[in-house]
Amino acid sequence: MAFWIFLVFLVSLVFAVPIAMSMVFGALTPLVLGGTGSSIQQLIANSFSGSDTTPILAVPLFILGGVLMAEGGISKRLFNFFAYFVGNLPGGLPCAVILTCLFYGAISGSGPATTAAVGAMTIPFLVEMGYDKTWSSGMIATAGGLGVIIPPSIPFVLYSLATGVSTGALFLAGILPGILIGVFMMAYAVYYSIKKGEDKEKISRKMKEIRGAGLFKLFRESFWALLSPVIVLGGIYSGKVTPTEAAVISVFYSLFVSLIIYKSFTFKEIIPFLGKAVKTYAPLTFVLAFATAFGRVLALAKAPALIENFILSNFTSTLSVLTGIVVIFLILGMVMDTGPAIVILAPILLPAVQSLGVDPVHFGVIMVCCLSIGLATPPFGLDLFVAGTISDVAPMSVAKKAVPFILSFAVALFLITYVPWFSLAFL
Repeated sequence: MAFWIFLVFLVSLVFAVPIAMSMVFGALTPLVLGGTGSSIQQLIANSFSGSDTTPILAVPLFILGGVLMAEGGISKRLFNFFAYFVGNLPGGLPCAVILTCLFYGAISGSGPATTAAVGAMTIPFLVEMGYDKTWSSGMIATAGGLGVIIPPSIPFVLYSLATGVSTGALFLAGILPGILIGVFMMAYAVYYSIKKGEDKEKISRKMKEIRGAGLFKLFRESFWALLSPVIVLGGIYSGKVTPTEAAVISVFYSLFVSLIIYKSFTFKEIIPFLGKAVKTYAPLTFVLAFATAFGRVLALAKAPALIENFILSNFTSTLSVLTGIVVIFLILGMVMDTGPAIVILAPILLPAVQSLGVDPVHFGVIMVCCLSIGLATPPFGLDLFVAGTISDVAPMSVAKKAVPFILSFAVALFLITYVPWFSLAFL
């Protein structure tokens, strides 16, 4: 029966049926075929229970906090701060952009939000400094994926909801992998800049302008943005607040900084921002609700046990299993959004990898890192479309220039996969 459930689900996706409805069709398969499964009433009850949990509130609240920070003009202040230190080095300005994405991810928790907020400011700036527009867009599209790895990360919250693994532990586990991926991407950016050459005269003039403000002024302007992840994550790790409560704090902190400190917008403009956050979260709500019903039908069909038996009987080592799973996730990331992929696959695959001795936190990091690459890979990489829209470049052209960054991302990914220390060092 598990085979038919998956088949109906996959065929529905092939025919462009929305993921939420594809899961509904899959969940109804046992009833249609006369097999053992939940009743309609149980499926409805499971769907409501899937969206009626306190931890799930963290997702829309982190999204709203990210929207408020994005509209508050945080990215420019962060970029100027990082450019002050590395802007005069070879490849320094592209590295400053990647550092901004890395840090902005600690504010937004979202890949597309990071791409949009940082890209809208830095792509025109890099073009003005003489860098190729398409290359700059490809870099931003890939670096935006750091937004879902660096905590607080919305995909980590979803993984926690789907598996019961501690959200705080996942947030801690994402720090070193995110930094490692950023370092590999910066290494390629430096190589490219040295190989292709830079307009040193333009860059020098701009850096004099940025440095002319002085480090103290730049730090003062960016201080409140730099403090945001310290407050949110510090509250979680100190045990003072839960991740959901930290998400509430992030919203009020974003409002305080944007309205009172930076005065980037007024109270009248908040309502449209709320609408933007709701539009982002609403589709995911249905996916989370129906994923619970879908997962319970799969559990009744013994799908997790079947997959576990298949993996254990066909693979002899943990490394071979992880390699296969990474390849599958990389392919899935090209055609499937990060959130749905996590809530559907994590509960099914986790028992199998745990039986091979893989730590569930480490597996969550692998899963999120793999799927975050999908944000910059065609045909449906969302960050490609965001960066392409900002730069007015076709998404496929952006994808071609993003390939070297994706490869540097992938090298770091395999290091993270095979060396659990990167994920578990702070636990």
